[in-house]
Amino acid sequence: MKKNNLTSLDEIIEKKYGTIGTKSRDDFEKGYREFKLGAIIRQARRKKGLSQEQLAQKCGTNKAYISKVENNIKDVRLSTLQRIVEVGLDGKLELDINLNASRFANL
Repeated sequence: MKKNNLTSLDEIIEKKYGTIGTKSRDDFEKGYREFKLGAIIRQARRKKGLSQEQLAQKCGTNKAYISKVENNIKDVRLSTLQRIVEVGLDGKLELDINLNASRFANL
């Protein structure tokens, strides 16, 4: 929706990557979720006042692995992510699944 000649972020994304459900948009959304995960881990680590090395020691991995997770270079297993969040950051990992109703309408 344009207001005062402004373009919304949703409009910009749709123009560049297409509508939801297209391959290019799905690829963009997947990349964004991966980026977001690394950014959330980095932000939580900094908020706790931990270095990458300290976080790695707390959750039984190494600094290079934490760096790769934070920079979205490494796919992280759910069990490892849970250990990073719950043991390393003393937090709680919560997952959410959103289903696109139109994709499952005929099941």
